[in-house]
Amino acid sequence: MIVTIIQSLLVAAALTLAARWFFYVRAAKAGASTSATALAIGAVANFFDTLGIGSFAPTTAAIKFFKLTKDELIPGALNVGHAIPTIAQALIFIGFVKVSVGLLVACIVAAVTGALIGARVVSRLPVRAIRIGMGFALLAAAGIFVARNLGLVPGGGQALALSGGAFAAAVALHFLFGALMTLGVGLYAPSLILLSLLGMDPRAAFPIMMGACAFLMPASGLHFIASARFDPRLALGFAAGGVPAVLLAAFVVREMPLDVLRWVVSGVVIIAALMMLASARASAAKKE
Repeated sequence: MIVTIIQSLLVAAALTLAARWFFYVRAAKAGASTSATALAIGAVANFFDTLGIGSFAPTTAAIKFFKLTKDELIPGALNVGHAIPTIAQALIFIGFVKVSVGLLVACIVAAVTGALIGARVVSRLPVRAIRIGMGFALLAAAGIFVARNLGLVPGGGQALALSGGAFAAAVALHFLFGALMTLGVGLYAPSLILLSLLGMDPRAAFPIMMGACAFLMPASGLHFIASARFDPRLALGFAAGGVPAVLLAAFVVREMPLDVLRWVVSGVVIIAALMMLASARASAAKKE
């Protein structure tokens, strides 16, 4: 029942965003076309996003490399274009991955609350320092996870629910992760490694991390559409190329053996950590 309600809310969010987007394009006469480059970027970014790597950083890099739009329109293109593929991810994984409904709802609510309330506190902190701290924290966590994969340290990894202190820690940290999203620190990798280290089956983390982002992104997308600070052609390509890629990647994750998935998680978190440290270095270089 609760899962059906969550899925219904996600469908409503997707339809609301699509309708607002349609009326904007029609009123602005912006055209309903895109490019092969945008479609390809949307497909590749969302395929790997479904594996847990994240779509914003690789998409931003591709936009800058191909010089596809103005810098001030990039955040809008990301939030509008990737919102519907992210909702597709959440719908799929919430539908077929078994996970504690209580934990799912609690972590999603915590992340959304963190983005809406906790961001007021986090936004006062230095972004570069946060990225450096999160980058090294993820590298350390990935190291522990690799050690578990190799059998060097004991650890679980097949639970579908948490209780007691582990439950409280997961919820509290998802509040923090939601707040950090407003600074451009992705939620996927921290959520994935946290829940895995707490002993959960890595697959069980997917509906939680995707559900949280799927509720946050449409709200951001609506804001960018209302302010006309996005590139409609790019966003359309990301959405159109992204949804089929999500369907393909979801099948890959679903059929992937658990031991292989654990190594994929390790790789995903290391990549995310290196991207975060690279972003911190790039922001420091701009100030010099």
